[in-house]
Amino acid sequence: MRNLRKEKDDEKDSLVWEEISTEHIVQDEWIDFRKSAYRFPDGSIYEPFYSYTRRDYVVIVASDEDGNYLCVRQFRQGIKEVTTEFPAGGIERKDSGKCGEAREYGKPGDLSVSDALIAAKRELLEETGYESDEWRHLLTVPSNATIADNYAYLFMAANCRKVSGQSLDEMEFLNVIKHSPQEIEDLVASGRFQQADHILAWLLAR
Repeated sequence: MRNLRKEKDDEKDSLVWEEISTEHIVQDEWIDFRKSAYRFPDGSIYEPFYSYTRRDYVVIVASDEDGNYLCVRQFRQGIKEVTTEFPAGGIERKDSGKCGEAREYGKPGDLSVSDALIAAKRELLEETGYESDEWRHLLTVPSNATIADNYAYLFMAANCRKVSGQSLDEMEFLNVIKHSPQEIEDLVASGRFQQADHILAWLLAR
């Protein structure tokens, strides 16, 4: 077992790229978008490679006391369509007590699951007006390992109950809709549930 672990470590070391230069093209409170040059394992150098840092975020697979799932409908500018998805949102620095940091997105890996859970509870309440006492962390996964270094924290919340109306940010325009498990299965199968990490959260929750 020790030799196998050493072989895996050696392989990992032999595949790592070395970042030798970085230019910050856009760097504000929302995103750090970069252009980098890398030295490959064979010594050759290639550029440009583009990557970005944004907030880590949460996705919540939330079901009510009748077994229906809380979804939201909102416009997504990337695909320029109104999508059906689960409640979700960025993790703010204040969720972890790091509000003194200069940028909202912070550093990759500096948040714990407990930080993310605080954000998940807030997002569920603000977007839907529902609360739950039954939470489970499903997975923490890179949002897009090819180009981004932020993470998605996936949660499940059961037996949610309505306690208030929505409390949306000034840039949020969304409607809440409930779906049965079969309806969500149908949406996923037909390509009408369009967020990949939300589909992953659904599969893990099921």
